[in-house]
Amino acid sequence: MKIIWMGHGSFRIETGGEVLLIDPWIDGNPMMEGKDAEAAIGGATQILVTHGHFDHTSDIVNLSERTGAPVHAIFELGHALQAMGAKEGHAFNMGGSITFGEVKVTMVPASHSSSMKVDGAAAYMGQEAGFVIQSGGQVLYFSGDTCPMADMAWIADYFKPTIGILSAGGYYTMDMEMAAYAAKTYFDFKTVIPCHYRTFDALEQSADKLAAGLPGVRVIEPQVLEAIAV
Repeated sequence: MKIIWMGHGSFRIETGGEVLLIDPWIDGNPMMEGKDAEAAIGGATQILVTHGHFDHTSDIVNLSERTGAPVHAIFELGHALQAMGAKEGHAFNMGGSITFGEVKVTMVPASHSSSMKVDGAAAYMGQEAGFVIQSGGQVLYFSGDTCPMADMAWIADYFKPTIGILSAGGYYTMDMEMAAYAAKTYFDFKTVIPCHYRTFDALEQSADKLAAGLPGVRVIEPQVLEAIAV
């Protein structure tokens, strides 16, 4: 499995013969300025979206059209993006699973909010979500934008993920210390990758506190478009 950060909350995950883009945000993403967009999105086979906020959805229709990749999201958001021109994928819901060959993706709860501007006004886009990705014997938990929550207990117990991609920038999500608390309280991760940080001044700029709070865990500060092998 290769995990490639596209800055902010955006990832490219190559696994099981699939190329998954999660919340891909290229145009307007400060961390993608001057970077090779084609390297980020080329060969994409599936697009997964956690919630409706602009920094997770503003590029979805364009990228779906460019790559031909279908878009998968919670029911309300999935149908809204399809209506805007995204290639139809699965509009599924909490606890539901979808499979692509050897890859299984299950939607799990997050604790945040979810809306998207439609005709100039904020429109409800269903519940915010995270994903559990199972492939080749590996289990990855993608938290989406969230704070620590009790649902993490059953997610950890049921799926037993060893890789965690955790929102940890603070202000809009849990910060590094909260992410460390959540990881050690609920999970038994071997590898943790922070995200949703460094993009704006309001967000955390370093994962030092996350690493300090998780002794014995491989905490990797990702670099944009540099592959992490797990």
